[in-house]
Amino acid sequence: MNRKIIVFDTTLRDGEQVPGAKLNIHQKIEIAQQLKRLNVDIIEAGFPASSAGDFQAVQEIARSVGDSVSITALARAVQKDIDAVYESVKLAQNPLIHIVLGTSNIHVEKKFNRSKDAVMQMGVDAVKYAKTLLPHVQYSTEDASRSDFEYLWKTIEGVVKAGATMINVPDTVGYAIPEEFGDLIRRLNDRLKNLNDSVILSVHCHNDLGLATANTLSAIKNGAQKIECTINGLGERAGNASLEEVVMALKVRESSYNCYTDINTKELLRTSRLVSHLTGLDVQVNKAITGENAFAHSSGIHQDGLLKDKQVYEIMSPEEVGAESMELILTARSGRHAFKNAVEKMGFDTSDAADFELLFEKFLTLADAKKEVYDHDVFYLVTNHRTLGDGSTHLYELESFQVVSNDLYPTATIKLRKGTESIKGSSVGDGPVDALYSVIKNLVGLEVQLKDYKISSLSRGKEAMGRVNIRIEYEGRIYSGRAMDTDIIKASANAFLNGINAVLLDAANN
Repeated sequence: MNRKIIVFDTTLRDGEQVPGAKLNIHQKIEIAQQLKRLNVDIIEAGFPASSAGDFQAVQEIARSVGDSVSITALARAVQKDIDAVYESVKLAQNPLIHIVLGTSNIHVEKKFNRSKDAVMQMGVDAVKYAKTLLPHVQYSTEDASRSDFEYLWKTIEGVVKAGATMINVPDTVGYAIPEEFGDLIRRLNDRLKNLNDSVILSVHCHNDLGLATANTLSAIKNGAQKIECTINGLGERAGNASLEEVVMALKVRESSYNCYTDINTKELLRTSRLVSHLTGLDVQVNKAITGENAFAHSSGIHQDGLLKDKQVYEIMSPEEVGAESMELILTARSGRHAFKNAVEKMGFDTSDAADFELLFEKFLTLADAKKEVYDHDVFYLVTNHRTLGDGSTHLYELESFQVVSNDLYPTATIKLRKGTESIKGSSVGDGPVDALYSVIKNLVGLEVQLKDYKISSLSRGKEAMGRVNIRIEYEGRIYSGRAMDTDIIKASANAFLNGINAVLLDAANN
């Protein structure tokens, strides 16, 4: 009989720890709603003790999607962190407190500077306290793959007796190899079943050696009941196990693993694109499952085989992961009904009539400029409309601009709006974009440094929507900005302003 594998998504916590991937509250809610459509079992929504903004985001996610998805957030083994998690997730129907504490010698000796017994007691006390607040508590033994096995087991035994209902075994620094990690999970699973067979055994693998997916699958093969993953494999350093890779491996090779998930795989590509767009972090073209070339075939031998039978070179169909082969093309004459149908087909909600009218007006403006509007355009139009900011009066908007490019004095003149106030100025630079960014920095009064600037086309044709992704540094932190427009200079200005606004939102929430 096939086992169900519980899918725990930590894109909004571990994934957001990537430098420059900072998301505002609206963007987090948009991703959480898409994760709900993807049908993940548990969403780790953040680290609420870290800032007021993160606390509010977790709380809003619990309120908006916690009716059918279990919501959790991370806490260190201290009471104030646990309280923050409880207060932020308690609105969900099935809330969970997640506590993490190291078990490896290097963590115990270097990070905590305490004895092993003292660190273990910290974990036991934290679980006992969390159990007074909620019935479900997960305990993560950080750096488990480099821990002494008997101490690791002694810790797990202690926290299970204290009331932990899930034990998560992380390969925190991506040190494990599949055979070794699988054996670790097998040994722990055997002991855990004898101790309390209702406790769920989970794994969380990092990709420092490129083995996160392999280690996760090895753990499943050896008894793990739950996996922690991120969309596009986002996460610290080289990232986490990629949700789409693990899920599709289990689906395509179900006869080998005898396991399944409840993931709606047709939402995988849409989820990947949404996360990529909102974080500003592109998916590599040859990325398994969701990369642009994942189902592309250029070799003549491959094309010949595919024309005879798709199974010659495809082990799964593009449609299984949501890569629909049929594309809808809209024009300014398509009307509200056709546009609404296109938006809903992509999984977006259109029940707010006033919001939809604003969106439709933006569509008409885009359709007038582009003539033909493709699925990519609609997707980015909707996500851009709903996630640019919170409408606060302390954020900047572009009112108008003029850029003159030449080989003597490239010049930019900008007019910005901040609430009811308008400000304008001019500046020269080494080129049109440099001039544009110089005047914006002068007007907003923030000395940010441009770290990365990238232009990409989102659709075909001479009127294609161009996307600009930028990364800026301010006071040692990296922020992303992104914008789309048929005018690439306008997109460049808005991307930079969105990065500036991310700095301001971060300052307002901390």
